[in-house]
Amino acid sequence: MLAKDVMTSPVLTVSPDTSVMEVAKLLLERHISAAPVVDEAGHLVGVVSEGDLMRRQESGTERHHSWWLTLISDPQDEARDYLKSHGLHARDVMSKHVVSVDEDTPLDEIADILERHRIKRVPVVAGGKVVGIVSRANLLQAFVAQSRTAKPIGDDRQLREAVLEALRGTGARTLYVNVVVNDGVVHLWGVAYTEDEKGAMCAAAENVPGAREVRERISLLPRGAGRSG
Repeated sequence: MLAKDVMTSPVLTVSPDTSVMEVAKLLLERHISAAPVVDEAGHLVGVVSEGDLMRRQESGTERHHSWWLTLISDPQDEARDYLKSHGLHARDVMSKHVVSVDEDTPLDEIADILERHRIKRVPVVAGGKVVGIVSRANLLQAFVAQSRTAKPIGDDRQLREAVLEALRGTGARTLYVNVVVNDGVVHLWGVAYTEDEKGAMCAAAENVPGAREVRERISLLPRGAGRSG
């Protein structure tokens, strides 16, 4: 799936001259956590999020630097903090370095972007203009909407080979794990190094088309036993 398949559109946008009070009210009224800031031509110039409005002098949450910290801090950082807490317009508080994607960006790339930049949403841009926005919630919606109707693997022997291949793809150490399949029921036998590795192997087996049930009989190696790899 691509950005255009899940994005929220049209998008509520504000101008650089929109007051911070109006922005805050819009976020609350629309139940959204951020709004793109666009210029007169509709081009993306920034984003104002809830985080940008957290430190405000009106609510008494602005940053107060101790006197000794001001001796070593960068004046530019202090000025930026002041503008964030006292600026009256979107242009004063918005995040200017905005990460965006286009309509044909795959969802896995968007997930990587959100994770790497530690952000909750990303604007979708076409021709320099905002046409949508993809949030974490949109990715969850895509996950729920995905149909798991893959064609089942053939007989038990083929299913066993598919499960073994899936286990090797988990990164878990499978040296002491065996797979037995009977009438579509997958039995996992053996020992795992960690609880996470055991969980990964079970999940891999459950995801193989045709596995009617997975019965896990994997114990954990005593801590410190065995070697990595």
